[in-house]
Amino acid sequence: MKKIVFVLVIALAVISCKTEVKKYEDANKTAEIPFLAIGEFDVKAGEFVNKEVKVQGIVDHVCKHSGKKILLVSDEGDIHITAEERFDAALTGSEIAFNGIVVEERIDESYCLKMEEDNIKSHSEGATNNELFEAKKKHIQTYRDQMKADNTDHISKYTLKYVSHSVVE
Repeated sequence: MKKIVFVLVIALAVISCKTEVKKYEDANKTAEIPFLAIGEFDVKAGEFVNKEVKVQGIVDHVCKHSGKKILLVSDEGDIHITAEERFDAALTGSEIAFNGIVVEERIDESYCLKMEEDNIKSHSEGATNNELFEAKKKHIQTYRDQMKADNTDHISKYTLKYVSHSVVE
């Protein structure tokens, strides 16, 4: 009887160790974060909406007003990265790898109508001059023209919501 209990205890110990190893391996597989080159970001970002990705480039600009936006560039393009907290302006000019959640902003006809409404209101209240008013009207029409040319009901604009970063050396 003691031998059977001893064998069962050993068997359970072996099984539990194998289970722990499998759980650890599964956790490592899910921790892999896909890398997107800046040049392919706008094309592939739609596949990763609300998912974490990694990008790498040079910080061209940290927003001076809020400090919560970065323009990350490479020879192939650029990406806007937004955060809840302020970025350190000293990041400007540094090559940085960022992890972030892909966020999609959809520009459709209702978005264009809202932009028009805001533009008219702002102009009628004297907050914008004629030149800015007309420029915004042209900008809105550009969105409409692009949707018509692409034969689609919306335009997708992608950004990254900041998760973490590391300096590339």
